[in-house]
Formats: sequence, C-alpha cells, structure tokens
Amino acid sequence: MTRKLLILAFFLINISMKSQVLEWKTNITDAILLSNEIRKPMLILFTAANAPENLQNEVFNTEDFEKWSRKNVILVKLDLSDTEMSTEERDQNIKLKNAFGVANLPEVYLAKAFIRNDERSFSVLGKLAYNLTGVDGWINDSNLILNAQ
Repeated sequence: MTRKLLILAFFLINISMKSQVLEWKTNITDAILLSNEIRKPMLILFTAANAPENLQNEVFNTEDFEKWSRKNVILVKLDLSDTEMSTEERDQNIKLKNAFGVANLPEVYLAKAFIRNDERSFSVLGKLAYNLTGVDGWINDSNLILNAQ
C-alpha cells in the first residue's frame, strides 16, 4: 500500500511540475504596467503561427528558461497571426512590429517602457536571436544585455 502511495505521489508531483507553464502577457499595456510595478524589463516575443519553432522548442519550453524568466523578465508574446484578438490589439501589435523594425518571425527584444498621457515609450535594451548554443547560450546572451544596463 505504501509503495502505491509513493508511486501516486511521484506521478502527481511530476504532473504538477509539468503543468507550470510560462505566463505570457498578450496585452502590451498590461505588460508595461506590470513591468514598471515590479521593476523588471520585458522580453517581447514577436511571432506568428507559421514561424519556425526552434526558439520555442529549444529555449522557451525548457525548465532553465522558465526559472530564468520568472526571476528576470516579464514575458510578452505578440502573436501577429492570432485570429481571436480584437482589431485594436492586432493593429497595436502591427504598429509595435513596425516600430521595433521586426523583419523575421520570431524575433525577441528586451525592453523597458512607460506610459505617459496614453502614449507608450520604449527603450530597447537589446535584440536576441536564436542560436545553436541552446538555452544556456540564450540565457547567457540575455544576461549580458540585462547586466549592461
């Protein structure tokens, strides 16, 4: 009986650990307010349904990234292909894509921002690219950008 309880506990712990998903903000205004409130920069992911998934699979879906991101940044995902978002949000995301100079998807930026008189102002800390060094290299590159500030 004890063995069965231990096995059940193991599976429940394993399931709960895997169910901890990253919390990506999808509204830039909410993300800016939270970023300023807790004094963390934003990691802004510009993506779309047809974008390559290397970055997602090899970096964002890892436990190391999850731990790092919770400690260091506010995650923002601006999906330019999301058909369920409002026209206002879609227009806002396209304006942000153009303002950041996004050329290829996915692209990731570290940034700070503030809102004054209903106008958003961004300070780009750096742009992050997918590289073949995996999550460790990606986190290292991110830390170099964040620590330079």
